[in-house]
Amino acid sequence: MRLVDHERNAPAIDLRTTPVHLGLGSSAKPVEGFAWDPEVLHAYGAAVAADGAEGRIVMIFESDGRGEHWESHPAGDELVICLGGSVTITRDVDGVRDHVRLGPGEATVNPAGVWHTVDMEEAASVLAITATLGTDHRPRTGADPADAS
Repeated sequence: MRLVDHERNAPAIDLRTTPVHLGLGSSAKPVEGFAWDPEVLHAYGAAVAADGAEGRIVMIFESDGRGEHWESHPAGDELVICLGGSVTITRDVDGVRDHVRLGPGEATVNPAGVWHTVDMEEAASVLAITATLGTDHRPRTGADPADAS
């Protein structure tokens, strides 16, 4: 995993495979080799730590079905935009759930520190702009009482 400077004549960035980190001074750097792997996530966190609460990662997720994990972003809000298909964002605040269904062009904000998960009712595409500092994940399992809808 490495952050790269985007050259003037660089090819297009595919946000489905290469997220972009937005940092201090309005910088934007592609994150080559990003993966949902603990080692890569740790390396990414270390590489962008100097951006503190202002750092954001921008990526597109394409999938269908139930989300695999809950996440929380204590450093800031997350903007989630549905690009295609249909998605439901479930937020959990002290065991109280709310569900927001999004269609193409619709968005919601997951407030800082609120646990949330995303379910895609069909093949869907979502653009997320996420505060990176301190992001936490927990597995989503049927055995987790907090996961009951």
